Order: sequence, then structure tokens, then C-alpha cells
Amino acid sequence: MAADETNGLFGALPEHSAPAGRQGGRPRLRRAERGQVELRALSLDDLVPAEHRVRLVWAFAEGLDLASLYDAIRSVEGGPGHPPADPRVLTALWLYATVEGVGSARKLARLCEEHVAFQWLCGGVSVNHKTLADFRVGQGALLERLLVDGFAALLAAGVARLDRVAQDGMRVRASAGAASFRRRSTLERLRVAAAAEVARLAREIEADPGAADRRERAAQVRAAADREARVAAALAAAETLEAARAARAGRDRKRGRGRSGDGSGAPGGGAEPGAETGPAAQEARASTTDPEARVMKMADGGWRPAYNAQIVSDTATGLVVGVAVETTGSDMGQLRPMSDALEAAYGQRPCEHLVDGGFAKLDDIAALAEKGVAIYAPPPAPRTGRDPHAALPGDPPAIAEWRRRMGSDDAKAVYKQRAATAELVNAQARNRGLLRLLVRGVEKVKAVLLWHALAHNMARLWSLAPA
Repeated sequence: MAADETNGLFGALPEHSAPAGRQGGRPRLRRAERGQVELRALSLDDLVPAEHRVRLVWAFAEGLDLASLYDAIRSVEGGPGHPPADPRVLTALWLYATVEGVGSARKLARLCEEHVAFQWLCGGVSVNHKTLADFRVGQGALLERLLVDGFAALLAAGVARLDRVAQDGMRVRASAGAASFRRRSTLERLRVAAAAEVARLAREIEADPGAADRRERAAQVRAAADREARVAAALAAAETLEAARAARAGRDRKRGRGRSGDGSGAPGGGAEPGAETGPAAQEARASTTDPEARVMKMADGGWRPAYNAQIVSDTATGLVVGVAVETTGSDMGQLRPMSDALEAAYGQRPCEHLVDGGFAKLDDIAALAEKGVAIYAPPPAPRTGRDPHAALPGDPPAIAEWRRRMGSDDAKAVYKQRAATAELVNAQARNRGLLRLLVRGVEKVKAVLLWHALAHNMARLWSLAPA
């Protein structure tokens, strides 16, 4: 277009100069306007990208056999009762929460209201923290079956193998506080006081005619009875610990060894430097809030209430094949029970079992050798300058063979797979929030560990799917 045509069309346009610096007055801004009404034709499914991994979590949950959960629902079509939340939705919520490092039911319930990915999983199903918390810890048997069935299916498909596994123990901080550990004599006094309090409140309820006051006092009775039950459980745990300590002390005297810690102490009867001495120190301690928790030496050298989480994984795929929860701070003696559990679950034992030196109990190594299981664990370092891989005069043939095997280059190359498998599984569990437990009791702790194992296998399958 010619210049004269431009002038004729728009006229003489003024020339604009660059804006000068601020000369006063309020600045012009694009401010947030949250009261503006908009009409958006969107669904929850439109808000979640097609490649978002929450869709993979739902696909995994859809493939799980949850028939036992559906069979237990008493509210049926055409009958009375309020319909519960879909168990598959609750399963997917906890799987995704575990992958995202969320271990609190209250936080998960809040995310279901605020986070679009969790809202997508809910699909309009309302959940509260009580429902989520009960579902998380109440499905231990189902989770264990899902873990075993899933890996067994991969075995049948040739994707996984049970020839070589790696096992490791991980101490996880318990929910109980250190101050909740009391001596047996103190627990006996607390139990008597708790029983007296329950009896006193029961008498007051019978004598009080007020219905509202009775309900309040009934709640007090329930709380006192719960306190009495927890103290009684702690007292039973303390008595069990003292019996175990006495038996171990008798064996040590026969072998000429000194007294060793039993996990009931530090702080409360272990071998922690600076611990109290005297008759009071001989009494085992147990927690009044979590009687099954034990004080253990943690990775940082400190002593805290914890549980010993045992995880065994397949070295070929990195999948978790079994878990267990122990209340002892040592891994010694955990090798054979896990091998037995794997045989019971899968009908076969792994041919090779990789563990660190803390598992190297000679009786377990010899017993498993008779069953065709080769143990890969470093022999303990000798106090003298002898070769640790040389057989000792009193060694049984299986122990002598184990020492010689661990001295070979082939065995050392195989043993490197332990750290590449077991340590990786532990590290990923830590990254997903398995640092401190929010539940109490072995059964609930194992349920939480099973959620982590199932979530780990789900994530591993995402990597193994292309192969």
C-alpha cells in the first residue's frame, strides 16, 4: 500500500515516544480478580493430562483382585444401608499417596479436597481421614496376598525369577516416645492404679442418675480401660523381655561371654554408654503407648524406639518378594525365617540369598545349605591375622564351603548385587516417607510396610513394562 493511501485511511497518526520514568500516581497493573464468574466446560478427566502417572496408578489398581473387599460389603442394591466408598478407590488413593510420600490419613483427606490428581482418583467419592486410616491398617492379609500373587504371576510369565534374592533390615522409628518406656515394677503399679480408676468410674456411673453425665463418664471408663489394657500389654512385654534376657545370659555364661543388650533398654536397659547400673537397670522396660516397639540402635548411632523392617527383593528385576516386621534390633537369625516364608508363599526357595554380615548366623547358613540355598554374606573379620575365608578346625562342611565361596572373585561379583538391589529398595522407601511410623503395633506396621512394597513393585512395573 502506498504512503499517501495510508495517510488517507488513518489520517495523521501522532508519533509515540518511549514512556518516561514514573512521574507519580498509582501504577497500572493487571490485578487478580477472583470474583469473576466463568463458565468452563471441563470434567475432572480433562484436568489431568493423559501422561500423568495417577492414571497409571488407577490402571494398576484396576488389575488388582479385590473380590474379598467387595464380598464383605453388606449394603447391596435394593437393600438398606449407606453405600461405602469403593475399595478400589481407597486402594488407588493409598498407592498414589505412598508413591508421593504421603503417610498421614489426615493429609491424604486434605489432598482429596485440594489436589486435582487425588480428586481425579476420588471421582466425586467423598472420603474422610477415619475411613482412610482404618482402610490403610486393616488390609494387611489382603496386601500380602496381592504382593505374593503379583510376583507369582510375573514368575509364571517369565518376567521375574526367584533364583537370587537380596535381603536387608531397616530400622524405622516407632510412634512411641522414649519417655513411654517404663520398668516392670513401675508398670505393675500403673496397672493397679488403672484398674482402680476403672472400678471407681464404674461405681460413679451406677450411682449417677444423669444420662448426659453417664455418657461422659462412660467415655472416661473406656479411656481408663484402654489405658489399663495398654499397661497390661506393656507389662507382659517387659516380662517376656526379662525372660529372654535371663535365657540369653545363661547361654552366655556357658559360652564364657559377657552380658549383651536385648533391645529393651537404651534408654531402658540396653548397652548404651552411660546407661544406669544396679538392680533397677536389670529390669526390662516396655512402652505404655506401643508395647511391641523396642529401643534399637539406629543408623546414626542413636537409640530410639523402632521396628526392624525386613525386605527381600529379586536381584533380576528389583521387585519386592516378601516383607516382615521384627521387634529385635539385630538382623542375626532373620535369614532362615525369611527363606521359610518365601517357600511357603511361592512353593520354592531362592537358590542364592544375599545378605550383609549382620545376618551371618552359622546355624542358619548350615540349615539352608542342606536345603540347597547358597548364602552370600561376608564372614566376620577375625581378631587375629588369619584369613577370614579359611575354614576353621571345628567348621561343619557347609560353613567351610561358605567361607571358601566368599573368598572367590565370582562370589564377590555376585555379592555386589546386594547393595544394588536391597539398598536401592530401602532408599526408595525412605524417599517415600518411611522414616517414622504413625501407627502402633506389629500388624499395623506390617500393613504400612506392605503398602510401600506394593507401591514399589507398581513403580518398578512401569519401568519393566517396555521390556
